[in-house]
This record gives sequence, C-alpha cells and structure tokens, in this order.
Amino acid sequence: MDKFQNIENITFTIAFILYMVSAITHLFLVTKLAKKVEPIAILTALAGLVLHTAAMVARTAGANRLPFSNQYEFALSFAWGIVLSFLILYRIYRFGAIGAFVMPLAILVMGYASLQSKAVRPLMPALQSHWLTFHVGTAILSYGAFALACGISIIYLIDAKRTGDHRILKDPEVSDMLTYRVIVFGLLMLTVVIISGAIWAQKAWSRYWAWDPKETWSLITWIIYAIYLHLRLRRNWRGKSAAWFSIIGFISVLFTFVGVNILLPSIHSYAT
Repeated sequence: MDKFQNIENITFTIAFILYMVSAITHLFLVTKLAKKVEPIAILTALAGLVLHTAAMVARTAGANRLPFSNQYEFALSFAWGIVLSFLILYRIYRFGAIGAFVMPLAILVMGYASLQSKAVRPLMPALQSHWLTFHVGTAILSYGAFALACGISIIYLIDAKRTGDHRILKDPEVSDMLTYRVIVFGLLMLTVVIISGAIWAQKAWSRYWAWDPKETWSLITWIIYAIYLHLRLRRNWRGKSAAWFSIIGFISVLFTFVGVNILLPSIHSYAT
C-alpha cells in the first residue's frame, strides 16, 4: 500500500507542477509569441496527463478499485477529464489558446483534490456496485466537457470585444460552434449520469429519486444546459448570451461537485 501511495503522491505532484507550467505557457498563446510557445504548452500538458494517469493507476492498484469513491478521487479524475478533453479538442481543431482558460480550471480542481484526505477507505455498501464505475465515469466525461465549454465561452466573450488580429480565435463563430458541440456531448453524458444514478439508487436505497441536494443540483445543471440547447435549436440563440449561459452552467457544475458537499446535508456525503 505504501509503495503505491508514494508513487501516487510523486506523480500527482509532478503532474500538478507540469499543469502549472502548461497553464502559464498557454497564457502566451494569446500573444504574438503563440507559435513559439505552443509546442511547449501542449507537451507539458501531455506530460502532465501521462503522470496524472500514472497517479490514477497507482491509486487504483493501491485501493483495488477505480478512483471514483470520494471527493479526492473524483477531483483527481475530474481534473484528468478536463485535461484529456482539452487535448482531444486540440488534436482535432489545433486551437491551443483554449488551454489558457481550461488548464487553470484543471489546476483549481487538482488543488482542491490536494486539500482532501487521500486515505484509502473500504467502500460503503451503497458504493459496492458496478454502477459506480459507469455512473462516475460518465460524470467525469460530462464535467470535463462542460469545463471545456466554459473555457471556450470565455474566449468568445474576450474576442467579442476585439477585432481582426487581436482576437484569440480569428472567427468568433468558431468558438460559438465549438461551445455548442462540446455542450451537446456533455449534456448527453450528464443525462446518462442522472439515469444511471436513478437506477443505482433504486438498487441501493429502493427508490429512484429522493430530491437529495446532489440529485437536485444535478437536475438543475441538466436543465440549464437543456435550456441552452433548446434556445439555440429553436431560436438560433447565439452570441454573448449563449456564452454566459455556458459559464453559468459550469458554475452550477462546480456547486454540484463542491458546494453541495460543503453546504448541504446529503445522502451522498459519504463521497467526501
């Protein structure tokens, strides 16, 4: 156990440092130095993700389960999902500047993880289910996508005040469309999260829904993004209002993840 914990701590720390270097370097991507520093920014993010993955593997080996059962483990996985989502988007679209706004989010989540207890505890009976992997795994994908959409929306709002070569992305419509596509994926995954959580709750507590604060805020988050998609598809809703809606949605995600556990009593409080 100690061997795996040491590996986890070392790789976690180095990954965190690499993410910080990547975030700082990514800030230069919104300047004229973009072409020179972009390879460094991406490579440090990729190296950090590799070590981050190693930390998760060490945690898995030490706990004999996937790292999905408490706040530290979920924050560890959440940050991993954010960075992975960014690198996949970069691989497809080559918009490295997005990392200037996404990598700091990953650092904040990693910082939050570092403040949580890293002790490995036996799973409570309610968590001893195959639904844990599916439910939390899709939540990681969903939250990672929403973090990415938030970062892109911030770029849109900044670019809306600029013209020509001063814009981070040359065409604001590009960031608007990227936000839409990422939110579609995130909402799909969040829908799976809620449905799988309801099925799991039925098996664990003999009810599908109990209006628990975690359940309620997950539903509120789903409604926010569903409204975003409805307005976009039905009324061709775009621009600054849509970007702000995306940011508000991610604030709801963060409250669902952190705020509920701190401020509201919940049957999900075992995940701390």
